[in-house]
This record gives sequence, C-alpha cells and structure tokens, in this order.
Amino acid sequence: MGFKAYLINQEDGKVASRFVEMDEAQLDPGEVTIAVTHSSINYKDALAATGAGRIIRRFPCIGGIDLAGSVTASADPRFKPGDEVLATSYDVGVAHHGGYAEMARLPADWVVKLPAGLSRGDAMALGTAGFTAGLAVVRMEHDGLTPAKGPVIVSGATGGVGSIAIEILAKRGYHVVALTGKEAEAGYLTGLGAKEVMLRQSLDLAKIKPLGKETWAGAVDNLGGDVLAWMASTMKVGGALASIGLAASHTLNTTVMPFILRGVSLLGIDSVNCSMPQRTAVWQHLATDMRPAHLAPGSSPMVREIAFDDLPAAFDDYLQGRVKGRVVVNIAA
Repeated sequence: MGFKAYLINQEDGKVASRFVEMDEAQLDPGEVTIAVTHSSINYKDALAATGAGRIIRRFPCIGGIDLAGSVTASADPRFKPGDEVLATSYDVGVAHHGGYAEMARLPADWVVKLPAGLSRGDAMALGTAGFTAGLAVVRMEHDGLTPAKGPVIVSGATGGVGSIAIEILAKRGYHVVALTGKEAEAGYLTGLGAKEVMLRQSLDLAKIKPLGKETWAGAVDNLGGDVLAWMASTMKVGGALASIGLAASHTLNTTVMPFILRGVSLLGIDSVNCSMPQRTAVWQHLATDMRPAHLAPGSSPMVREIAFDDLPAAFDDYLQGRVKGRVVVNIAA
C-alpha cells in the first residue's frame, strides 16, 4: 500500500527533505502499524528537516517526532485495529520513521492509547511540547511546589512548551510570570493566564549574584545558559527549577549555593526517555486536570493548523524565532 511521506535524506553531504511516495514495506520494524492523521511541528523538527541542527541519526528518515492516528494492524495484544493512539519521543522522527507520513510502524512500547477527552488533533496541539510541559509540572509538584509557595516563572514563554506550561500552571492556581524577549506578545501571554510579563531585556545577566533576591517558588526554563543561572540564584528556599531546553545555550555557569543554602532542586526534564508508566500518567493529566482550556485550532491564539502540503514552508519561522504556541499538521486533510 502506497502512502505520502516527508522524507529527510542526505545528498552530497547536505540534508535534503522532500515529499515522496513510499510503500508499507519500507516502514521500519515494529509491532503496531498506524494510519497517521495528525502530527505537529517542534523546533527539533525544523532543525532536523533543514539540517540546521544535527538531529537526524540515520538517513533516510521520515521526519516528525509526534504523531496521532488509528491502529490498522498490531502484533501486540495491547493494541487492536481501530484503537486511537499517539506517539512522541523515543527515536520517532530522528532514527525511526516518524509522523510526517500517512502511515507509521512503531514498537508497541513507544505507543500510547489516546486518553479519553483528547481528540487526535488535541493530542498533537499538545505533542512533545505539551507532554514536556506537563512532565515538568508533575515533577515540580512532586518536589513540593504548590500555588501557596509563591510565583512561578516560565522562560521562552511564547514557544510551545512555554505557552502550554503557562496555561497549565495558571489553571492550577499559580501566579505565573512569563519571561520573554518579545514585548509585542505581552497580550498573548496574559491571554494564556500569565499574571505578569517580564522582558528578558530587563535582566542584567552580566552580573548574576551567587544568591540573588528570593523570588521564585518554581521555574520552567527553556533557554539554558545565563537565564537558567539567574533563575537558580533567585529561587526561594525549597524552590523547584525545571530545566527543559537549551534554546539560548547548553552551558550553565552557576554556583552550588542555591542548592546547598536554599535547598533548590534542579530537575532535568527528559521527555525522550521518560518511562512508559510516567508517560501514560502525564498524558492522563493532560486530558483531565492539566488540560489547557483551548486546544482546537481557532479557539485559542496558541494553536493553529496547517495542511500536510504546507509543512516545508513552515520550518523557517521556527529557525527565525517567529513562531508562538503550537502548529498542528493535518496529515489527512
């Protein structure tokens, strides 16, 4: 059976991506075959498809680290034809054919049944970004974070993870401060539930004290580098700091003082290798008590949908930092 796919390949030492027709026999091994109807775009996808980052670990590879659809065949008794499922992370879209195709075949251990209350489109409006944000909140609350302990700051606030983290935290009663470099998006961020918007340009990152003023009970950082170091120095006693991304830098120049004198917890959020029991639990939260208010495209400025054919033209906006929120790719449209 033939199907359409967006294949990432290497030609003359350079990454080249294009739509191709493939056959089911060309899919990677796995127990579960899925008719894919929706995917999404993450910054990682843009890096992979354009070659701007060394993301792909084997060529050729169908891109797309997120997918949702229905099972057409399964050699694993946990799944049967007709089951609605989703998959994110693991090797999907980087070393195993991913979600930018009308069909996928995956190991059963990578597949999650779609929780009640989420459509396939909803699941992809969340995708890796939403799962990562949800995992961060679960980890911080497990560490003792509550709304009564004080404000929570979110960096990279207009991005997918940041936007969803703001909405989840606001829904749970937290006083959320959005940290952004985009002054024009203040209205967007307050619309998601942020009580305050702080401009990154207002920070003096050249003069980060080992211990600054105690300000944050919790923090979600998508940037790394000096912003993460500043967050660590300004955490409250017993604060929980979730490190999610490295959009600014992979380095961290700080001291141990916030951790040994204020008991700050630095929580590494790894959405790729998260265990399946925790993965399914987080998805259940995202379908219920952590569900953002508006996931359908058009119902919120956070989510928009594009057709499969429009996928290649969307990547540059991610590389240039022009995207806010989430983009759902309607594979079946």
